[in-house]
Order: sequence, then C-alpha cells, then structure tokens
Amino acid sequence: MWKCFAVTAALLVQFTSVSFAQTREEKVKQDRAHVESTGYWIYNDLEQGFQEATKSNKPLLVVLRCIPCEECVKLDEQLMEQDQSLKPLMDQFVRVRLISTNGLDLSLFQFDYDQSFAVFMLNPDRTIYGRFGTRSHRTMWSEDVSITGLRKAIAGALELHKNYESVKASLAGKRGTKPLVASPEKFPLLAGKYNSRINEKQNIVKSCIHCHQIGDAQRDYYLRDQKPLPDQILFSYPHPKILGLILDPQEKATVQKVAAGSIAAQAGFKPGEHIITLEGQPLLSIADIQWVLQHAKQTDQLAARVNRGGQELDLTIDLPKGWRRKDDLSWRVSSWPLRRMVLGGAVLEEATREERKQIGLTMASPDMTLRIKHLGQYGAHAAAKKAGFRKGDLILSYNGRKDLKRETDLLAYGVNELKPGESVPVTVLRDGKQLEMYLPRQE
Repeated sequence: MWKCFAVTAALLVQFTSVSFAQTREEKVKQDRAHVESTGYWIYNDLEQGFQEATKSNKPLLVVLRCIPCEECVKLDEQLMEQDQSLKPLMDQFVRVRLISTNGLDLSLFQFDYDQSFAVFMLNPDRTIYGRFGTRSHRTMWSEDVSITGLRKAIAGALELHKNYESVKASLAGKRGTKPLVASPEKFPLLAGKYNSRINEKQNIVKSCIHCHQIGDAQRDYYLRDQKPLPDQILFSYPHPKILGLILDPQEKATVQKVAAGSIAAQAGFKPGEHIITLEGQPLLSIADIQWVLQHAKQTDQLAARVNRGGQELDLTIDLPKGWRRKDDLSWRVSSWPLRRMVLGGAVLEEATREERKQIGLTMASPDMTLRIKHLGQYGAHAAAKKAGFRKGDLILSYNGRKDLKRETDLLAYGVNELKPGESVPVTVLRDGKQLEMYLPRQE
C-alpha cells in the first residue's frame, strides 16, 4: 500500500511540475502571439530595432520583461495594450520588446537585474536618454513606479531627443564602464548552459536567461575565486530612500518627502521640488537616480540641481562611509542564493517589539534579534533545517556577532567574512532557553 502511495505521489508531483512548466511556456507563447498580432512592437530583435531607428531617426523604446514573473504585470499590460495616455508618445519611438537577456549587450544594458520590468529610452546611436523601472519590495511596486510616471519619463526622453545635439554631452555618464563579460551567457556560472538566443521552438523558459540570473552570475564571478563581493555588486542600485529621499512615483524625479535628519535633509532637499539633474545627468525617473547612486564611491559628494518653485538651485549630497549598506537586500530574488550560502536556506525577519521586550531589549538596542520566518526544505536550502533550527527560533548571535540587526546585515557579513566549509556558531532563543547551535557556511 505504501509503495503504491509513494508511486502515486511521485506521479502527482511530476504531473504538477510538468503542468506548471507548460503554463509558463504558454505565457511566453501567448505573449509573443499577442505582440506580433498587433504589429506595434518588434519582438525580441534588438538589432532590427536599431536598424529601423537609424533609418527613421526615431528614438528607441526598449522594454525588458520577464514574462512569467508577476511583479509589475499590470504596468506591463498597460504598456502592451497601448494605454491611451501613452500611445501618442510611443508612436514617436521604434518599440522593441525583449523577453530574455540571452545575448544582451551588457555594455549597453546595465540596470538593476533584480527587476522583472525595465525600460530603456535610447538614441539610434545607442546613447541612453534614460531608464525606467524601480522596485524596493518584492510585490509592492506601486510605491516606486506608475503608468503616469512612465508617461512622463517617455515624454522627457522625446524632449531630449528633440534637443539631442545640445544635451548629448550631459548623457555620456548614462552609459556604464566595461562589463565583466560581454553578454550573460559568457559568465562562468551560465556558460555551457545557455546560448545567445532562447530556443523558441521548445523549452523556451528553460533556455531563457532571466534578469536576476545576471546578478547571480556577477556575484559568482567573484565568489568562485574566493574574492569578497564589492559593495557595488552586493548592494547594487541603492534606492534613494536610504538617503531619506522619498520620490513621487507619479513624477519623473519629484521629492515627495524628506526624512528628518537624513542625508537628503542635510543636503537641503524639500518636498515638492523637482530634481533636474544629478551629477550633471538629466533625470527621467527614480531609476536614473539609482544609476548615479550605483556609480557613487564609498564616500562621495554628488551635485544636484533642483527646481524649487520655479527657481533653480544647486545642492550637494554628502555620502558618508557605509551609506550604501543601509539598503535592503531581503526583497531581492538574488537574496535566495545568499541565504543558501550564509543561512542554510533560512529566511529571517526582525523580532517584534514585544519579543525584544521579553528578553530585555528595546527597539533601539543594537543587539540582534532575528526570527526564523521560513526554513528551506530541499537540497542545500535545507541545511538549517537539518542542523536542527526551527521556525520561530530567535537568533541572538552569529559567529559571535550581536550587532547584525537585519537579515541584510547578516547576509553581507556572512558572504564576505566567512569561507565555504566553516561551521558557524549561532546562539538561538527557543521556548525561553538559549541554545548553542551551528550553521554551515555553504558555497
């Protein structure tokens, strides 16, 4: 009987997996059929887009979209369905839709690879007018992007295109430095597994390099040689809110709030003002601000020009040491490999005020109290479970460190300061008792 049950269960799992794979395949196929039926977008052929743009002298609107991912799906639908507020503007572009990053020119398309929706606005000569697409939460994208904000970004790109010769010099900084490799499939982590084109006849999803895999491959590029991850790789594309700068998603780069005592407050930013340029670069979106922050140094000064009530003012942002590490890694898809390496597949969250109070800590206390929210169940992601950790355990110290207050802090410490194969001592609180346990630092 048990043998029969096991076989039935295995077949059920296999059937479910196949059905899920077919569903994802169908999403991609249906997307292509729909896009090609309208004839409004060039589908997955960037070079054709550049050729048409060069011939017509129109700017390019390039949308990178991971089809199976649900985040930003509403925004993407409005774009594909030619939202009436967008269409008159989009008509003035050569429009290209990319649904994979296979063969993507990484010298040109540099952006936050944890995004599942990104827009580039370019000149036919490949000068970048601006980027659009920001997320600081796994699902709550509406605080960072909107269709209205996208419309204003696109309109701004058209204005730059109209005045291209006079603004060209200010756009030079929007293109990045030489990438680690020319295209994603050339990273050691992805080489031999993927080609420069997806297989459009079968196994579309399996042959597709997703955006977040580029980020994974960048980290692997360093870690496979046991090199520490640079902050620019680990804390990539910092969100402006870590500076205390809360921007309006309905606008291009308009200040909505300024956190008291923050870096932005010290720089003199005020709610309601529009940030015209940052480091001399014209801004079309929050993503454009992130681009400048991505290339800022560990300590730096950034020049901003703002429009405050019709008057243009110059402000200076002073970035202190460690500013980038205030960003949050936990929402990112790329945090899962880090959790495997550092936490044995556990997912952590900060303890509540009541939980901290019970052990004599206030919320302001520097001591760490991180609750295990989830334990991985399979493979290397089940290492914490196999080591005896339980959901609900409170982690009070990790390798003797008690000051790692966020999961982000612990991940950053563990991936750079510990070596694969180390057995890491961890103190946990369970049912009122402290236990000394160990986690493996995995590859």
